[in-house]
Amino acid sequence: MVKKIMKPSSLTLHHISMPLVAPFETSFGRETVRECVIVALHAEGLTGYGECVASREPGYNYETTGTAWHILKEFIAPLILGQDIADANDFQSRVERIRGHHLAKAGVEMALWDLFGKRDGKSLKEMFGGARGEVEVGVSIGIQESASALVKTVDSYLGQGYRRVKIKIKPGREVEETLAVRKAYPDLRLQVDANSAYTLESAQVLKKIDDLNLLLIEQPLFEDDIWDHRLLQSEFKTPICLDESVVSPRHARYALEMKACKIINIKPARVGGLSQAVAIHDHCLAQKVPVWCGGMLETGIGRASNLALASLPGFVLPGDISASDRYYHRDITNERFALNDDSTITVPTGHGLGVTIDESALKEFSLAEITLKA
Repeated sequence: MVKKIMKPSSLTLHHISMPLVAPFETSFGRETVRECVIVALHAEGLTGYGECVASREPGYNYETTGTAWHILKEFIAPLILGQDIADANDFQSRVERIRGHHLAKAGVEMALWDLFGKRDGKSLKEMFGGARGEVEVGVSIGIQESASALVKTVDSYLGQGYRRVKIKIKPGREVEETLAVRKAYPDLRLQVDANSAYTLESAQVLKKIDDLNLLLIEQPLFEDDIWDHRLLQSEFKTPICLDESVVSPRHARYALEMKACKIINIKPARVGGLSQAVAIHDHCLAQKVPVWCGGMLETGIGRASNLALASLPGFVLPGDISASDRYYHRDITNERFALNDDSTITVPTGHGLGVTIDESALKEFSLAEITLKA
């Protein structure tokens, strides 16, 4: 059987800025607007959309909207425009000489998946071999003004139907907050996320929450660390979950072989694309290690992609995907994702990502736009 190819003719980049419903604070900063780069890839009369989730500042990792714009324009676009692209693996082989810049690569790979799905009449879930039509989700709550304010915020989201809550923590804002939430909700599926805010020494304070029956403690140590997480996990009953330090299938293998964690958060952007995310899922599934899908405040484009990924069988923990109105009053997709009664969101079934673009919203939120041609 001859493998079908796709020859992209042009690529349009949209640098957008969208106001958040409420400020979102983590250990590395506070966001009131969400910046990202939307990728529109054109081929065969079709347009595939992708989302590069890099934000304005290098907090989560070194990539920003500025660096992504540069890499996409100067280096990735010339490797694919006018070229015969067979599939996502072909794309990965073309961009592998570009060191790092995974968020930029992932945005283009997502657009390719959307194109292939639209051409072949298949949804992303079908192309991945997803196992479920609804994905269990939770809500991620940023650092609040106080422990009592956090409890009130948790209460509001439980009232909306979320059954799993993740709270952001940082040094000095972890023990009182976690204890308060656990006291208020003894049976809540609760997890905490440090976003690399601790050292091996300062992380000892987290032992005060080790007996609170948490689902996991996410990325307590440095964003590039695996070794010290191994030492920390050996001291804790609560599963350590790695996020920032797993940047490829290879790093996932390192982490599991070293017993640095018991759970992995899979973010397609962080690992360089959906194909790499699927590879990590497959490895973890074979090792019987649970995974879940993290979030990056995505628009409807990235949210659709995450839902399709999280439909795979190894995603047994609720993802940080959430309903559209958790973050945005107005999105750039015509479709908005809503929470079902059982704390799930329905996976799109349309061709490709299964979403369409609200062109007027995209224009309203755009800070800059450029079209590159073969």
